[in-house]
Amino acid sequence: MNLNRSAGANVGISSAQYNEGLRAYMLRIYNYMACALALTGAVAFFASSSPAFMQAIYGTPLKLLVMLAPIGIVMYLSFRINSLSVKSAQTWFWIYAGAMGPSLSFIFLVYTGASIARCFFITASVFGSMSLYGYTTKKDLTGMGSFMIMGLFGIILASIVNLFMQSSGLDFAISALGVIIFTGLTAYDTQKLKELYYVTGGSQDAIGKASIMGALTLYLDFINLMIMMIRLYADRK
Repeated sequence: MNLNRSAGANVGISSAQYNEGLRAYMLRIYNYMACALALTGAVAFFASSSPAFMQAIYGTPLKLLVMLAPIGIVMYLSFRINSLSVKSAQTWFWIYAGAMGPSLSFIFLVYTGASIARCFFITASVFGSMSLYGYTTKKDLTGMGSFMIMGLFGIILASIVNLFMQSSGLDFAISALGVIIFTGLTAYDTQKLKELYYVTGGSQDAIGKASIMGALTLYLDFINLMIMMIRLYADRK
């Protein structure tokens, strides 16, 4: 009897330790993501406040560098994450968040500050709700995630086509579908990140790298969801 009680106590302790580790892992992801969003927003705001800086970016070939640099950093992180140290991965993550600022600075020039703030809080509410759903649901979201990823490729293709068509109707459709797609991806990615914790084996190095890549994934979901919200609901200056 005592042995059974002891075994049950050990299982309870292991389960409690596991749940605590999972909570710490997810909290680290959200903290990284929130700090990255704050860094991007600050850089974008201050960049847009400097006419000389904006002219130097968007009035010269530097525009291409500003637009393509974040993509290059994401690809580098994705392909090299296993060979990088946790500290190096963190450094590249912060560089990426900062580099996103200038590429998004035009938002403050095109749309009013009040409507941008409104869209941010709407995005935060939707993101928070869907991320919580992805974390708590017992339903497997793999099927929905695959469908959303297919939809993502669809709106990317449609966006490229619309660069030539300049159709306001297609632009509205892309933005509306984008809201749906990135809302769904938020729940799917959160569940996937939660499941990823199971395969880290408790390795602090693996957990550290998974936290950074998880923060990057949710950061991209949030940023893209907010951009779609702004295109739909923000007021132009």
